[in-house]
Amino acid sequence: MPPALIDAPNLPARDRLTPEDIVREVKQLPSAPKVLPRLKQLLGDGNSSMIEIVAYIRLDPGIAARVLRMANSAYFSKGVRCVTVDEAVNRVGYNSVYELVSYAVASQVLVRPLAAYGVEADELWLMSVACALAAEALAERTGQDCSIAYTIGLLHCVGMVAIDEWALRHARGLVLRRSGFPREAVESERAVLGFSQAETGEALLQHWEFPSNITDPVRWQYAPRASSHEVRMSCLLHAAKWLRSAVCAAPGAPRPPLPDASQLLALGMEPEKLAKMTDLVAGRLATVSSLLDAPEPAAPDRTAFPAQSWRG
Repeated sequence: MPPALIDAPNLPARDRLTPEDIVREVKQLPSAPKVLPRLKQLLGDGNSSMIEIVAYIRLDPGIAARVLRMANSAYFSKGVRCVTVDEAVNRVGYNSVYELVSYAVASQVLVRPLAAYGVEADELWLMSVACALAAEALAERTGQDCSIAYTIGLLHCVGMVAIDEWALRHARGLVLRRSGFPREAVESERAVLGFSQAETGEALLQHWEFPSNITDPVRWQYAPRASSHEVRMSCLLHAAKWLRSAVCAAPGAPRPPLPDASQLLALGMEPEKLAKMTDLVAGRLATVSSLLDAPEPAAPDRTAFPAQSWRG
């Protein structure tokens, strides 16, 4: 018996499990313990600007996903979809955002470690935000939509959250081994589940009615050239994951192998130029980290979020 299956003795037969089975049990994404209190305090201060509130929501995959889902509901959307956080907040309004954040704080829906992947809570948050900042920076350089790229980067690993949530109920002790960029836990996921977190992430976002220009790159993040409709954005996400991995690597650790040249060619990006972007992404990530580590919420440094503006 493969070692991975020994790690998950209660796993159902593989032919009875699909990504859709996984996502049906996921109600909400968890939220970051550093971000939620700051958001709650900003929302309780009548002098806070919506620019500040949007900037903090952009740092929390859980709240961002909830605001986007609400904005695209039948009540708010009127048939017109939005895929960016600032547009979503503008649509649903201050009171609805306040209620979402208050509920998250009251129910203590905080980010937790992903036991199945051996990922700590802070690492999960860092992966999400670093990838979002990297995707946004790449979009600036390659002429793609910066706001959509940021959203995709922020939500690129939601499949891991869904799988771990499912494992807590049905396969405690499940261990999915990661090998780093570019394949991460794909081999282990396929050996145990029959599919990857990318397929699960696509299914979850589709279940939440996100549009295909968000779900498709998430689905093809490991094989971006295989995307049928969003090749450039899928390649951008793959490259953003490389930047995320390089920037977040432990001190002294070797850089991961650069993405395949054909993937960078689809972006019009040379390997050397991608490698030089690590300092830019590291700087933006440092700005975000210092913002959240400050004693009191202050007006965010907008240089960390150059592509965003409030359209109120």
